[in-house]
Amino acid sequence: MKIISSQHNKPSSSKRRNRVEDLATLPVFFKLKDKQVLIANGSDAACWKAELLAASGAVVHVYATTLSADFSELLNGSNASRFIWHKTNWNQDSFDDMSIAIIDAQNDEEARAFYDTAKSMGVPVNVIDNPPFCDFQFGSIVNRSPVVISISTDGAAPILGQAIRRRIETLLPKTLAHWAQAATDIRGHVNATRQMGAERRTYWNAFVDLAFGRSLPNEFDLKSLGYTSANKGRVSVVGAGPGNEELLTLKAVRALQSADIILFDDCVSNSILELARREAKRMLVEDSEDDISAAMVQLAKNGKHVVQLKSGDPSFLAATNTQLAALKQLGITVEIIPGISAASAMAAAKINLPNIADQDYQPATLVAGIVAGR
Repeated sequence: MKIISSQHNKPSSSKRRNRVEDLATLPVFFKLKDKQVLIANGSDAACWKAELLAASGAVVHVYATTLSADFSELLNGSNASRFIWHKTNWNQDSFDDMSIAIIDAQNDEEARAFYDTAKSMGVPVNVIDNPPFCDFQFGSIVNRSPVVISISTDGAAPILGQAIRRRIETLLPKTLAHWAQAATDIRGHVNATRQMGAERRTYWNAFVDLAFGRSLPNEFDLKSLGYTSANKGRVSVVGAGPGNEELLTLKAVRALQSADIILFDDCVSNSILELARREAKRMLVEDSEDDISAAMVQLAKNGKHVVQLKSGDPSFLAATNTQLAALKQLGITVEIIPGISAASAMAAAKINLPNIADQDYQPATLVAGIVAGR
C-alpha cells in the first residue's frame, strides 16, 4: 500500500496536520477537595460560585460584611461545615494559603485591586462577569459526577453555553453516574486481566455500549465483557459523507473514536479526522483497493481496529462489497457503516429556489462514477 503521508491532508502540503484546532481556552479540571478558596462579597452571584466550590469539596472562606438571603441560607444548609464566614471585607491577608480567589466586584476599581492583589500572592483569580480580570472562567456544567462536563464560550455568549448544556443533558442518561463509578471500581480488574492496547480498548468499548443504555451496571457481568473479540483485529469501512462532520452518523463517530489505524484519502476533511481517537495513527493513502485491502488484512491480523474512511456512502459501491467479502473469507471481522451520499445531502440542503409549483421543470439524473484504478 502506498502511504502518501501519516500527517498531512494533501501530498503537496509541507505543514504537519494538527490533531487539535486552535483553542480559545484550555479545558482543565481543578481538584479542590479540602483546599482553601476565597469568595469576596455576599451577593447572589458570589453565592452561586460558593455553592459550586463547596460541591467540589473545597473549604470556602467568605469575606463579606453582609450576605444576600440566598447566601445566608446556603451557609446554614447541609454543607454549612464547608463555609467560614469572616464577616469583614477582604484584604491582602485574606489570600494566604488560598488555591483560588473569586469576587463579585462592585466596580472596575475593586476588580482591579482584587486582581492585582491575587496576582501578587500567586493565586488564580476570577472576577465574576468581568473577563479582563479573570485567570479562569466557569462554564455551564452537566453533572453526572464523577462524569463532569463543562461548556465554555470564552465569556462571549454564556446563554449559548447554557443552551448547549440543556441539549447535552437530554443525551446523557442519569444512570451514567453509576457507570462512571462502576468503571472506577472495575479498572483494577481490567488492568490485571486484559493486555494493554487492543484487549483493553475492546473491553471498554463494550462497557461504553452498555453505559449509554438506560440500565444499571449491576444488571450485567462486567468482568466478562469483550472476551469474544478482544484478541482479534477488525475492519470498519466508514462513510464520511459529503465532507461535513455534522452529517456523520453516530456509529461512524464511534468507529473513529475506537480506531487504531485510520486510512483516508485527500477528500476527507480535517474536521472529520478531528473526531477520531487522538492516539489513532492517521494514514493518507492513494492506492488501488486491492493493495489497501491487503494492508488492512495485515493490520487487522496484528490485532488493530482499522477504519477506512470513504467519501459519501461506500455501501453503494460494488468495490466496497467485493472488498469486504474478500476480508471475510480471510477470517477478518468487517463492518460497513453507511454515510450520507452527496445526492442525499444536496436534496436535504436548504437552497433558495423560486416557486416552481406552476412552472415547468426538468428532472435531474444522478450518475455514480469512479476514477480508474481507485
